[in-house]
Amino acid sequence: MIFDARPCELGEGPLWHPVREQLFWFDILNRTLHSQSRSWTFADYVSAAGWISAEELLVACETGLFRLNLSSGERTAVAEAGTPDTRSNDGRADRQGGFWFGTMGKRAQKGAGAIWRWYRGELRQLFPGITIPNAICFTPDGRAAHFADTATGKVMKVALDAAGWPVGEPEVWLDLERAGLNPDGAVIDAEGRFWNAQWGAGRVACYAPDGVFLHAVETPGAPQSSCPAFGGPDLSTLYVTTALEHMDAEARARHPASGQLFAFPGAGKGLPEPQVTL
Repeated sequence: MIFDARPCELGEGPLWHPVREQLFWFDILNRTLHSQSRSWTFADYVSAAGWISAEELLVACETGLFRLNLSSGERTAVAEAGTPDTRSNDGRADRQGGFWFGTMGKRAQKGAGAIWRWYRGELRQLFPGITIPNAICFTPDGRAAHFADTATGKVMKVALDAAGWPVGEPEVWLDLERAGLNPDGAVIDAEGRFWNAQWGAGRVACYAPDGVFLHAVETPGAPQSSCPAFGGPDLSTLYVTTALEHMDAEARARHPASGQLFAFPGAGKGLPEPQVTL
């Protein structure tokens, strides 16, 4: 079902705020943050967020990270990341209260991006040489992280220490290249299942903790599914952003739900998004 029909050129970063019981999501290319009740438009690209408090979000943007006061709209710079040729993309808070986000070339230049983590006043570049960073999510116990470079078709997994920093080298956990699937945003549910939006396939695919495919939820009329998140009062609704990007007039006519936000009640049981510790 369609939850919100406002079309996004590039929908991304849905976040269910557990204190406000409110959904937020982004239209990256239109530089806008949406909620059910209002929108905020910025001068630069914005793409993902974590929650700091009932009144503040930590937002990944073209130049790094900033705090956003949801009442006043005031933004406060937190950290700089990337270069003038890059922008932020996917991002999510980890179980330890850190915030991971990816940067990528504004024209998706090969290897121009990276995966970053902000934690307790420190920003580190974790994994450089990424083309299109996506699928950032974390196991329920906080001991491992996933991320993907959509351009390679591979979802990685890396162990984390007690503070949430990576330990060792990432390994390929799910190889979707042979199937011609493009891993986009992802979230892990309360059972440890990995839900992955697959760009161009019009679906969110659900995988068991060992990587075995279980089933998929389709986004009819919107082939460019981009990112899932669980929300609602009992965290049992799967929200999915989609996109219009790269679609000409004919494609937009054939896929009329593209760019809209979907909701699938009862799809699974999510976990509350962790509070970001600045």
